[in-house]
Amino acid sequence: MSERKKEHLFERYLLFIIGLFIASMGVAFSTKAGLGTSPVASVPYSVSLVLTSISFGMWLNVLSIIQISIQIILLRKKCKPLEIFIQTILAFAYGYLTNFSCWLIRSIEMHNYLERFIFMLLGCLILAFGLWIQFKGRVAMLPGEAMNRAIAEVTGKKYENIKIFFDLFYIALSVVICLVFLHELKGVREGSVIAAVIIGLLIKLFNKLWKKLTKK
Repeated sequence: MSERKKEHLFERYLLFIIGLFIASMGVAFSTKAGLGTSPVASVPYSVSLVLTSISFGMWLNVLSIIQISIQIILLRKKCKPLEIFIQTILAFAYGYLTNFSCWLIRSIEMHNYLERFIFMLLGCLILAFGLWIQFKGRVAMLPGEAMNRAIAEVTGKKYENIKIFFDLFYIALSVVICLVFLHELKGVREGSVIAAVIIGLLIKLFNKLWKKLTKK
């Protein structure tokens, strides 16, 4: 590999890591608002409210391990060891960055529903921006998205339909966990549904804005 290609690859990974951190801040904002977080994060967050001895970020890591295992089982010989290794490293980095992001905004206080709702919307905006930057890096996928891709490849179903199914599944599972163990909805609420609807739209908006800026 030439020096220029190595430098370009490093820049792409750096961009991806920056996107990871921004996305983790979006998740932290959403959880701080207390109106439910993104669908993928809703299950780890709900479990962290029940089993408090393990942090939210660590439960994210547990979910990532499950998603990676599903990929290995489904893809078998088609599974790429290097890609799985990179996914594992990035997934654990994302879990720790989420813990760090939650720690950074720990002192912020909200006093009414409007403030919490605005904070939740900011979380969606930040998360979408972080995901968009990750896509621009074009070096890897986080386990959740890679698992959706693997299922789509094996079943022949559209990736978008698989993603929608699992987003709804994560929300439903979070509802069950909260109602059974907490007797109230904490890990998943209206914010989870809003996130499921608008994050994809926000990413499309960032793409349109980027195309307009780069055409000039």
